[in-house]
Amino acid sequence: MNEEKTQFNLKVAVQRLGTALSGMVMPNIGGFIAWGIITALFIEAGYLPNKNFAELVGPMLNYLLPLLIAYTGGKNIYGDGRGGVVGAIAAMGVIVGTDIPMFIGAMAMGPLAGWLMKKFDNAVQPKIKAGFEMLVNNFSAGILGFALALFGYTLIGPTVQGLTKIMEKGVQVIIDAHLLPLANVFIEPAKILFLNNAINHGILTPIGANQVAETGKSILFLLEANPGPGLGLLLAFCFFGKGSAKATAPGAVIIHFLGGIHEIYFPYVMMKPALFIAVIAGGVTGTFTNSILGSALTSAASPGSIIAIEAMAPKGLWPHLNVLIGVLAAAIVSFLVAAIILKNDKSMVDDTALENAQADLAASKAVAKGQAPVNSELAISGDIKHIIFACDAGMGSSAMGASILRDKVKKAGLSIDVTNRAIANLIDAADTLVVTQEELAPRAAQMAPSSIRVAVSNFLNSPKYEEIIASLTGGSASDQAGKSVTKTETEIDLKLVTQVVFGHDATAVGSATMGKETLQAIFKNHDVKMPITDVEFPELTAYNAPNIVVVTIVANTAIAKEHAPNAQHLSVDSLITTSEYDKMLERSGK
Repeated sequence: MNEEKTQFNLKVAVQRLGTALSGMVMPNIGGFIAWGIITALFIEAGYLPNKNFAELVGPMLNYLLPLLIAYTGGKNIYGDGRGGVVGAIAAMGVIVGTDIPMFIGAMAMGPLAGWLMKKFDNAVQPKIKAGFEMLVNNFSAGILGFALALFGYTLIGPTVQGLTKIMEKGVQVIIDAHLLPLANVFIEPAKILFLNNAINHGILTPIGANQVAETGKSILFLLEANPGPGLGLLLAFCFFGKGSAKATAPGAVIIHFLGGIHEIYFPYVMMKPALFIAVIAGGVTGTFTNSILGSALTSAASPGSIIAIEAMAPKGLWPHLNVLIGVLAAAIVSFLVAAIILKNDKSMVDDTALENAQADLAASKAVAKGQAPVNSELAISGDIKHIIFACDAGMGSSAMGASILRDKVKKAGLSIDVTNRAIANLIDAADTLVVTQEELAPRAAQMAPSSIRVAVSNFLNSPKYEEIIASLTGGSASDQAGKSVTKTETEIDLKLVTQVVFGHDATAVGSATMGKETLQAIFKNHDVKMPITDVEFPELTAYNAPNIVVVTIVANTAIAKEHAPNAQHLSVDSLITTSEYDKMLERSGK
């Protein structure tokens, strides 16, 4: 038991460290991308060589980016802005005192400065005489920044420079020995434990940026960001999966490969742990291919979309093709291994395999951690005014989960705001409900101990959402599920339908497109040949006929009926992960 607790605490500690590192870099990824574009365009070997514009490359790398990181690190620790200012001042010491880009030094000095400033203010500010607040605050920040700048210049900077050069030489030795692909043996499983941002932006990005300063590119930017392993896995589910896992995989492919949200494929791996082998094999293959071809990027690609990755490839046709080949190689191997596993898997035989696996995983983990009894409905008490979806970065999967629950909250007639943010930026409040992934539940408990917390396996498709709505409305999960079903006012018979149309407003083009892709995949699997399109609500007037089905989320069904009153209407909670598509086929004997 003690050993299990020690391992658990170690995992939480690693997640916290990783989140802290990535939390300094991720908000400033735009700066890295801007620097990467300037480098790719205007240096002597760039697409548009320009001596004057190229002068931006060095100062941005040596000063702007480290200062942004240090400011963010200090502000994350002491969020009133003083921590960020003192962190930036302190970072100047390590920047000026060394001759290499000081990203790691900035990561050290920023949080240290923020922590010291916070401790000083907590001890001194209550004792300041009225009228002297500004004087003390300004001088305390200036004096502390001055002292830390000297400390960084004389001690931290040289120390970090020595360690950085040792790490860079070690990485180069590994690359020269063609052993870099072995890193993916650890990277791929770590991603599933939600350490993806920590690995990519907390470790690989700083070292990769230093390599870019010397060689103009770095393969390290491709280690974690390569979408190939996840792409191959999801494609295997498209062809060899079963039930809802197969139906939702096409939409997940789009989100993952084009949108760059890698978290989308994590639940597919967790539902069948043998699939870890597939993503590891794909990752190793991708990095090996990139090593052989010399593939690399000029800056960090975030999110890990094929679009962002190709945009950061060096000048020339072959560098772009080599990067694409590395992605495809990883996808092919991951697909083949996953296909073998899925074809020989006898456990995923019903249509709710993915949902059951997610629910079972959530329940078993909750019991093991003493968080909730098995099969018990959530008991959300108190006056909940805010719901926050929290993930490692506060983007991507948490934003999509917030969107899904926001629709359910609106449908239930609740006036509760639903937002998303990074777990490191959670606000502790008794009137707040925090929804996070199972792996990050311990972090959420530390960051928001007074808040009500719910852990789910998958932001995009969790049975906990119905329980949340039921608790907030005073009903039961089964009652809520029943209400969701009755929202489909017409039982669609596909024998009387010639076309399906997804209706949406101008802000929901993406979800409608993914819903269309999901239904197309389901129709294809059941040999249903029927055109499917998506249009904005005003255009539905052209589809106002009883032989046409208009699909909308519950909140928008009334709008769709105004534009197409004679059409059949399918009202769903989610355009991507609804079970109504399968029910529609069942009623038609497909």
